[in-house]
Amino acid sequence: MKKKWFWPLLAMAAALFLAWNSPKLTPVNAAEQTYTIGTDVTFPPFEYANKSNKYVGIDIDIMNAIAKAEGFKVNIKPLGFNAAVQSLEANQIDGVIAGMSITPERKAKFAMSNPYYKSGVVGAVKTGSKYHTLNSLRGQRVAVKTGTSAADYVHSIKDKYHLKVVTFDDSNNMYQDVITGNSAACFEDEPVMQYGIATGLSLKIVTKPAKSGYYGIAIAKSHANDLLPKVNAGLKKIKANGTYAKIVRKYLGNGSQKSQAKTAAKTNDSDHSFMGLLKSNWGTLMGGLGETLQLTVLGIVFATVIGIIFGLIGVIPNKFAQGVATTFIYIFRGLPLMVLALFIYTGIPSLIGAKIPALIAGVVTLTLNEGAYTAAFVKGGIQAVDGGQMEAARSLGLPWTKSMRKVILPQGIKIMIPSFINQFIITLKDTSILSVLGLLELTQTGKIIIARNMEGFKIWTMVALMYLIIITLLTWLSNWVQKKVK
Repeated sequence: MKKKWFWPLLAMAAALFLAWNSPKLTPVNAAEQTYTIGTDVTFPPFEYANKSNKYVGIDIDIMNAIAKAEGFKVNIKPLGFNAAVQSLEANQIDGVIAGMSITPERKAKFAMSNPYYKSGVVGAVKTGSKYHTLNSLRGQRVAVKTGTSAADYVHSIKDKYHLKVVTFDDSNNMYQDVITGNSAACFEDEPVMQYGIATGLSLKIVTKPAKSGYYGIAIAKSHANDLLPKVNAGLKKIKANGTYAKIVRKYLGNGSQKSQAKTAAKTNDSDHSFMGLLKSNWGTLMGGLGETLQLTVLGIVFATVIGIIFGLIGVIPNKFAQGVATTFIYIFRGLPLMVLALFIYTGIPSLIGAKIPALIAGVVTLTLNEGAYTAAFVKGGIQAVDGGQMEAARSLGLPWTKSMRKVILPQGIKIMIPSFINQFIITLKDTSILSVLGLLELTQTGKIIIARNMEGFKIWTMVALMYLIIITLLTWLSNWVQKKVK
């Protein structure tokens, strides 16, 4: 096969692979309308993954029961609280059920359902801590979770108690910050905190429930006239026929810590040794690794194609072309990857009024960011070749394009190869940031497992080892390629 066909065929294969793995559009029966409902990934007992990596919890069961009662279907999409709310704002999903407190701000943005659960905010400290009341926490550092009613409550009292507030994106990191002694306390919804303690968290509740409020299901304003009435009607039905009470009892028992511990033991990993956790979560971790490798391969292929194109444009003897390449590199190399990912996934859909699947958004993010870096070292590699080489080729009568292809590029490629391999490694690591889009890559998978068994150190050790093994293999490949080139 001629080399000139290699990159076009590789790009075509990647495009087909991406299309095959993207969500398929299927005809929808009007009588069985399917709605996509976002949820959190680590909020037990309302939503969490059990030992079979299946999402369960009070919210999941309630949403499924409502759908069954009203004759529609739901596609539960675990995204994480922040990603779910942002996706709903961008009309990427139709609703959110994630222990979301009904507030005036949320009622202004979304169509909120009738209340379905009452809760309050409590503070917890490390077992054996010297802090026993809210007043004793005066002047201390406390941890909260982004976007929660607990965070709102703490910010409302922080001046009164001179609290230093630190924010986390998930519950486990918030809990661990207290257990390790970095923060004096953390604040969480009462049933969630009780459930965490019942599963073995070394915390104890030291404050009375405050800022009591109700959870509601957030619906996109565009579905205020169809989905919202169905949700409210279904909620009324399952409360009347006893299904709602049965669901709550299933996960919380009679509400006591002893009863919750018994319920939690059914879904928690029985063997908490390193090998026991690895064995019981092997399939889940491999699924996350597969998603990571898929994102990496697609990102590398498209970023390489885009990078080479803009790198070559950057050395064309034309001011406008060089300006285009420089602008591309400046913008997409300068934007933080997370900001770019959220802009593509939630910002652009708000402008164009169309949904962008998370996988597509993730690959586009990697393509633009990694492509800008690739373009920079392609451009730099070509410019590193002695200028006299081009002059010599042109003096022999070769046109600019042939001089570039026959004389400059073969020398430039030798300079670029180490940077190419290094960029592959960077792309692999950058996929972890895409967990903000709800993609179940390796890092997000680790968070989900930890939410169930609270074994953060052991699970993150497993995740780190998996990354190191892949990176080591890529480093060996880099060394082998460089030897072959030399």
